[in-house]
Amino acid sequence: MRTKSTGKKKINIVTLGCSKNVYDSEVLMGQLKANGKEVVHEDRGDIVVINTCGFIDNAKEESINTILDYVEAKSRGEVEKVFVTGCLSERYKPDLIKEIPDVDQYFGTRDLPILLKHLGADYKHELVGERLTTTPKHYAYLKISEGCDRPCSFCAIPLMRGGHVSTPIEKLVTETQKLAKAGTKELILIAQDLTYYGLDIYKKRALGDLLKELVKVEGIEWIRLHYAFPSGFPEDVLDIIREEPKVCNYIDIPLQHINSELLKSMKRGTSHEKTDALLAKFREKVPDMAIRTTLIVGYPGETEERFHELKDWVKEQKFDRLGCFTYSHEENTSAYVLEDNIPQEVKEARVEEIMELQSQISWEKNQKKVGKVYKCIFDRKEGNYFIGRTEYDSPDVDNTVLVPADDTYISIGEFADVKITSAEEFDLYGVLL
Repeated sequence: MRTKSTGKKKINIVTLGCSKNVYDSEVLMGQLKANGKEVVHEDRGDIVVINTCGFIDNAKEESINTILDYVEAKSRGEVEKVFVTGCLSERYKPDLIKEIPDVDQYFGTRDLPILLKHLGADYKHELVGERLTTTPKHYAYLKISEGCDRPCSFCAIPLMRGGHVSTPIEKLVTETQKLAKAGTKELILIAQDLTYYGLDIYKKRALGDLLKELVKVEGIEWIRLHYAFPSGFPEDVLDIIREEPKVCNYIDIPLQHINSELLKSMKRGTSHEKTDALLAKFREKVPDMAIRTTLIVGYPGETEERFHELKDWVKEQKFDRLGCFTYSHEENTSAYVLEDNIPQEVKEARVEEIMELQSQISWEKNQKKVGKVYKCIFDRKEGNYFIGRTEYDSPDVDNTVLVPADDTYISIGEFADVKITSAEEFDLYGVLL
């Protein structure tokens, strides 16, 4: 067994799940650093804090396995304490205490001050915008609101994150200014629902107002929008995307399905016709926009006919970016009363069909980029290539641009113009100009 250190304890933050969790971990790390604590992200530490995800079955399984791994490490004397926070802990705390009692303490999504106290730190209210970013320094997430007021039948996020609460514009501007001073050039706006931003505190949809203030921050060159909701989308945002060079011609808008009956059951507040009209509006107002969406297959009542409607629609719309997931039957959601009547193997086969379709669409779209020049930001060097992205691509989820490193040097985090020389389904190859 390892001898316990008598010196300063190192706190290791482990992050699972989505970019909202990444942001929360960064805030926690910023608070700990301000309290004089030694803190690392997914490295070795005396104390481990696991920020969990509880969204769907696969995420829950990953979170539980990670907790068990660290509990086992604790039993071997490799770590002294294991704390668990985040969505899984918020949703299943009594069950977790019963099933995995060797965790030192469980905390929910709103327990940051209590968690800090257990780590020997005080919550510092004055640290607006102070966080230790875990992403490469040239891009950062900016969470503009917490929680969600939408009633989507399949979604457990309101159970874990509570109702929608917008962060005031002035606080977000302050945070962005601090990020820019630290070297951030690309800002990725995240929330459970960007389009709802401002309704609670300004009594109107204020995403456009926020963007107008953020583009004024010196040093920020790209602003990207993630997780917009289709119902009630504020059209003034489209004008800003079109007219403001700093706002990327890109939007992530999870549409989930297209069959009107399923959308009604999902409580999405829209229909096939309304969705098509919205996408037509996007393309009319911002012809150069890259649209990313995510779909759910295998939702209760998704017949073969309804699935084929979805496939035909994907072929018709030709989304620039698309992800697809199997329906997860989540307790305490309103869809839980429905019969989860589609076998898992059918769900997975449907995902494969959709993604095969999208792969072909992506390949065709990428071929049209050969010979064109794009402004790219470079995230890293991997093997013999520098890996970059265009404004139409978000980190980790979208296409990449690969430039051979043999006789070229590119500074990581810098922009450069690249001429595309060839293309595959999800990668573009090019040379610096």
